[in-house]
Amino acid sequence: MKKHLLAGLIATLFASGASAFEPFTVKDIRLEGIQRTEAGTVFSYLPVKVGDTMTDEMAAQAIKALFATGFFKDVRIEIDGGVLIVALEERPAIAQIDFIGLKEFDKDQLKKGLKDIGIAESRNFDRSTLERAEQELKRQYLSRGKYGVTITTTITPLERNRVSINFNVDEGDAAKIKQINIVGAQAFREKDLQALFELQTPNWISWYTKNDQYSKQKLAADLEKLRSYYLNRGYLEFNIESTQVSISPDKKEIYITVSITEGERYVVSSIKLAGDLLLSEEEFKKSIKIKAGDVFSREKLNESTKAISDKFGAQGYAFANVNAAPELDKEKRQVAFTIFVDPGKRAYVRRINITGNSKTRDEVIRQEMRQMEGAWYDADRVTLSRQRIDKTNYFGEVNVETPPVPGTTDQVDVNVNVTEKSTGSVMVGAGFSSAEKIVLSGSVSQANLFGSGKFLALQLNTGKLSRTIGISYTNPYFTVDGVSQGFDAYHRTMNPTSLGYEYKTQSTGGGVRFAFPLAEKEMLGVGLAVDSTTININTFDPNTPQRYKDFETKFGNSNLSLPATASWASDSKDSVIYPTRGVFQRAAVEVALPGGDLKYYKATYQYQRFFPITSDVVLMLNGELGTASGMSGQELPFYKNFNAGGVGSVRGYDTASLGPTEVSSTGVVTRLGGTRKVVFNAEALVPLYGIGLDKSVRIGPFFDAGQVYSSDKNTTDGGGIRTSAGIAAAWSSPMGPLKFSVAQPLNDKSGDKIARFQFQMGQTF
Repeated sequence: MKKHLLAGLIATLFASGASAFEPFTVKDIRLEGIQRTEAGTVFSYLPVKVGDTMTDEMAAQAIKALFATGFFKDVRIEIDGGVLIVALEERPAIAQIDFIGLKEFDKDQLKKGLKDIGIAESRNFDRSTLERAEQELKRQYLSRGKYGVTITTTITPLERNRVSINFNVDEGDAAKIKQINIVGAQAFREKDLQALFELQTPNWISWYTKNDQYSKQKLAADLEKLRSYYLNRGYLEFNIESTQVSISPDKKEIYITVSITEGERYVVSSIKLAGDLLLSEEEFKKSIKIKAGDVFSREKLNESTKAISDKFGAQGYAFANVNAAPELDKEKRQVAFTIFVDPGKRAYVRRINITGNSKTRDEVIRQEMRQMEGAWYDADRVTLSRQRIDKTNYFGEVNVETPPVPGTTDQVDVNVNVTEKSTGSVMVGAGFSSAEKIVLSGSVSQANLFGSGKFLALQLNTGKLSRTIGISYTNPYFTVDGVSQGFDAYHRTMNPTSLGYEYKTQSTGGGVRFAFPLAEKEMLGVGLAVDSTTININTFDPNTPQRYKDFETKFGNSNLSLPATASWASDSKDSVIYPTRGVFQRAAVEVALPGGDLKYYKATYQYQRFFPITSDVVLMLNGELGTASGMSGQELPFYKNFNAGGVGSVRGYDTASLGPTEVSSTGVVTRLGGTRKVVFNAEALVPLYGIGLDKSVRIGPFFDAGQVYSSDKNTTDGGGIRTSAGIAAAWSSPMGPLKFSVAQPLNDKSGDKIARFQFQMGQTF
């Protein structure tokens, strides 16, 4: 006869010293009610084995242990003679999860979030967990201003003890910010403080930016901006007293009220250093951005402490502690700072760990590392390593961390985590430019061939100005010392007649090149090539410039040249694609060596600098100079002349339209190019408002100036420097770089070819 123990077990809670049953020896254990759960799984959790002496305490432990697994809805223990019967009722399994009416969030991301809290297909269903999930989902909607959201969960039983879960979501309309009030502002206009906020009341662009929709996270960020604004302007005791967010009864309008206390404005009276400086005090004072007599600025103070910490880091002191302690004189409204320095122990790098590189080989990344294993830690070298890895352009993101080694006080690991990005492409499509019109192109390229860091590209494009087929290969790790090797082969047809150049050329050639590192950020490049060019001009056309005819008479319509190149480049930019600071310089010379039909030289120099104006806005300055001439009594081939005008040069003027011209007897103007070139560009690079931290789209004002000149007295000089100003936009799209500009020439002359709107779309080679 079976004896139910559950009631007896409860009775033991109230009757001490009394047993619910007499202890007995378990002869067998039988499981009842399991469908999906394996018997072995149940026995692994059951704290009772055959041969054990069964007591009421052990029965209570068994029930508790089986409930704790989360597999069962009900657990009962019964006795039949010496047989222990465990009766189980399994929780249903989740067969399907679906969302209806979901727009604000990605369905797959929500499923991933539900899985993290225990709700996923094939897992056991728990109603309490589901209720927590509903509340969390609703909270996420509220954080985005969706106060009218309603979430109804439907649980549908299925065969084989399974359930289907449907989240029915009615998102409703997002509540709009009706009013933002800042109470207590006296030093600054409330309107100016409100302009700091990303959250705004509705305006003409709110449909795109969504900045009129309340977000708890955005408000927290805006309050920090407000705090920084005051603290960077001397208000050391500034405080946000309270923040109230209220909603209208219809849940459509949000009212935000921020109460602040400004306090007094403080001036820095003195800055002192204390502690173990290791280096001379004067050396550290150079790093202090804030001086006595300056209005207090938290930003400058933080920059100062960080700069001092970086100096210690560059000496191997990874755990240096640098803190600024203020001493306020409220009567004089002055603050004195003592910067306490504790360098700690000098640390060395135990191990460099590389993760995330599913395709790129470890040695490619290690080639770029300037911090070595076993060496003293150097913060500058760690930063440089991250920049060099980023500049390979093989990765979408590069993160470097230097955690201390557990159990030590003088060791760190360098953890490099990269996110691979697509570096190869197969493209067949069309590009467009205001100069070349339609450009049909096809290419197969791999910038990280088999994860080796090598570059290989097969190129084919056809356009009105240029048709090219070519192959290019570069091995940046030709030697362990950083010497790179590459070669190129091409067949190119140029047809610039649409730009006013009365000739066509067809070139076939190839060459080899090497680049040698001179310093950490400097390279010397050398190369040698062979080029065979055939020119096609109409000698009987009166519009063909005489210089073209004379060149063909002297050198023929086909000639061979042996161009040797040498270049020097210095690149301290912090990023290849989206630089914010640094300088890029390049000087190059091309000389046609004896042995070919042509003898000439062509030299260029470029200087480019990036300045961070704010955390988002970058100013780019660019200057280019060029000069070229024939050698050994020869003249410079006319198709080697410099050109200016258009995207990448002086916008607002048609592509390659600036410089000397020649007018034929019939009045046709031919653009000749020149032997000297000067170009200047200034441009602000600003992420497009409303898309957050994504810098792939940037827009900003620019100013361009430039011209090309010739020493030939038989040509009409292009005149003085041409200038223009306008707005430019650039997008690093998946299909390649897209550039747009709207420019207004500022001093155009009669005969100039104006092109106020210019663009390039698609990747061309």
